[in-house]
Amino acid sequence: MTATSTAQAPAETQKTTPFEMIGGVEPIRRVVDAFYDLLESDPQYAELRAMHAPDMTPMREALTGFFTGWMGGSREWFTAQGGFCVMTRHSKMPITGKTAKQWSDALRAALVVAKVEPGFAEQMDQILTRLAAGMVRG
Repeated sequence: MTATSTAQAPAETQKTTPFEMIGGVEPIRRVVDAFYDLLESDPQYAELRAMHAPDMTPMREALTGFFTGWMGGSREWFTAQGGFCVMTRHSKMPITGKTAKQWSDALRAALVVAKVEPGFAEQMDQILTRLAAGMVRG
């Protein structure tokens, strides 16, 4: 008689955080780059694009840092912000339902472009759409 093992893999091999599930900082950077590339090139995001500085390089780095920490990776971005979060940073911006939707739509498209696993991308999209809706000020 042979015994079959029903034990799970050791904890160090299990992916436990969203950061680990997406594959680390490089896939996050691909999502962020795809997102800002869409803002820079697709006219359907023109109103959202107009809310950003001409050079979006710093924003690319900031969103990468935010997503990294938010998903369970390095919290360096949060530490560097002196306790501010993404909601606080956007609190004085005139975010409307339309621009929040543009943000969500562009991010959803970026998840596809960056080839994030569809089930994981859907979960991210649901959470981030609620985050965007929570930033609406006007």
